[in-house]
Amino acid sequence: MEKLDQEITLKDEERTKCEVWTRVMGYHRPTSSFNIGKKGEFEERKYFKESKCGCSK
Repeated sequence: MEKLDQEITLKDEERTKCEVWTRVMGYHRPTSSFNIGKKGEFEERKYFKESKCGCSK
């Protein structure tokens, strides 16, 4: 049986870039294609998690 608590370390050349997409004006776009103003707006976004109201049973 292997040890499961070993730390995995990747070298920089083994890593791949993670592309982030978001929904803008009804369609999805990668954030890498944003201009400087849209990148600023994206960074200022506030995220929330909507909770159930408990009205329906």
